[in-house]
Amino acid sequence: MPKKKYKFRLFSAVLATVCIILVGDAVAPTAAIGNSMYLWWAVMLIGFFVPYALISAELGTQYPSEGGMYTWIKKAFGKKWASRVAWFYWVNYPLWIASLADLITTMLMQMFGIEMEMWMVLAIQVFYIILVTILGMLRISQSDVVSNIGALIKIVLLGAIGVLGFYVLFTKGTANPIESWHDVVPLASAEGGIDWAGLSFVSLIIFNMLGFEVVGTFYDDMDQPKKQIPKAIILGGILIAIFYILPSFGMGVAIPYEELETNTGFLDSYNVLLANAGFAEAAIQSITIVVGGLFILTLISNISSWNFGVYSVIAFAAEDGMFPKSWKKRNKDGVPYVVGIWTGLVSIVLAVAGIILAYCFPEWEDGSNLFWAFFDLSLVCLLLSYIPMFAAFIKLHKNGKQVQNGYWVNVGTVMRWLMGVVPLLLLFISLFFTFIPEFSIEAIQDNMTLIVSSVVCIVIGEVLVARMTINDRRKKLERKSRAALKR
Repeated sequence: MPKKKYKFRLFSAVLATVCIILVGDAVAPTAAIGNSMYLWWAVMLIGFFVPYALISAELGTQYPSEGGMYTWIKKAFGKKWASRVAWFYWVNYPLWIASLADLITTMLMQMFGIEMEMWMVLAIQVFYIILVTILGMLRISQSDVVSNIGALIKIVLLGAIGVLGFYVLFTKGTANPIESWHDVVPLASAEGGIDWAGLSFVSLIIFNMLGFEVVGTFYDDMDQPKKQIPKAIILGGILIAIFYILPSFGMGVAIPYEELETNTGFLDSYNVLLANAGFAEAAIQSITIVVGGLFILTLISNISSWNFGVYSVIAFAAEDGMFPKSWKKRNKDGVPYVVGIWTGLVSIVLAVAGIILAYCFPEWEDGSNLFWAFFDLSLVCLLLSYIPMFAAFIKLHKNGKQVQNGYWVNVGTVMRWLMGVVPLLLLFISLFFTFIPEFSIEAIQDNMTLIVSSVVCIVIGEVLVARMTINDRRKKLERKSRAALKR
């Protein structure tokens, strides 16, 4: 707990929600889905986004704790399952940080039209990781200026690309005209039948929606958390949906979907849209540098907003013996700083190792795109961590209200099961098609690195859970022995 109660009002809570969940680096991959993305978004908003937001609001106020998801799952299924969630939740994080570090250097080279030497790439990525690690030593209420500015910059940048997209659409047309109903209907194949490979898009859209549970870890930093948490989630959710769809539309107007690069598509789209809007080349270059710089600032604010939520979950797991005991240590403001330091170190190791491999072995195609190499495994681990959360809601909601004036989803048994089961099914579908995007041996072989690394992560997690269980049994026997001796 912090020594001083910092004020964190609804406005900051809403912007923090936007800053956490609205991730600019995921917009280009989502836009690359094609014209069917609009119906995909409609389906996923109803099937995943809305129930996930409502569930997060209920669990965050009915079971208030800085442990967030760890606390909820522990109450529903016990320490083992909560620890599994904490493991995947943490593993995903340094991988994601390393992927963003790579994205930053890629964007800098694109902004200034240069190729960097390996030492420059190393220096910039390590600096970024150290910076977000230092910012992670602050509570969200102390760094709310960072999250507020980051959220506002995201809204401006992503909104602007959408507005430019509308202007170019009405004056010059779109790079991706809708030629038939197959273009807009999910899973529809132009040759007839069902294009099952389209289900691989589910994971990307779900990734864009994750993070509401982090808001629940801000409980102790809010003036009126029982009112602010659900309002922040609902209002933030509306803004998030709007500012994901707008820039995806703008990118679709600018660049043919098959040519849209997922790691450079954001700046590429700005360049094309500005050119089509009649801007001079010099102006476009200047705007690109400003936009790129602001985008990089959002990548800093994004991680700094996630830090406290992730670290708190891991600190609670450390208290139960899943992670080293030192990881539960907190500074004077109540922030788990040791886990933050270790997370930063692991992120640096991943980034440095990836850079060295990419420069030493440029013929390795997979290693040449570090953003996706790190991002894919991060995505799998993150999706795995959310599966028990929806099952926990089904169980805990049945127990009734724990806090009378906390948020409560007033639904019956059938709707309770639907709210939990439908997102669960979507998570399983997204995981399956992340591993196997197409029903072919070639697709499995192409994804073998991801499959093997995911299995390794699962095995390590199970070893840690088993070790924790053995230690718990030993301590229980020791307590019984001491109690018997006292008799």
